[in-house]
Amino acid sequence: MFYKSTDNVTPHKHLNEQNGYVISGKYKLISGEKEYFLSEGDTYSIPANTEYSLQIIKAGEVVDVLSPIRQDYL
Repeated sequence: MFYKSTDNVTPHKHLNEQNGYVISGKYKLISGEKEYFLSEGDTYSIPANTEYSLQIIKAGEVVDVLSPIRQDYL
């Protein structure tokens, strides 16, 4: 997914585990009381049913893998 600097992912959760790899850009991932700063080469894993949000600090691209597959993304 390509994120513009004006994009932000509001707090939400879903039934899928989500794993990602940051190709480019800078992000702040917020889950519960914890904040993680991500940049090129970083990876992350968000368990199913875990609320999180993502703030885009610098535009870039992220590869997300969700398991099980999200049918609404097909």
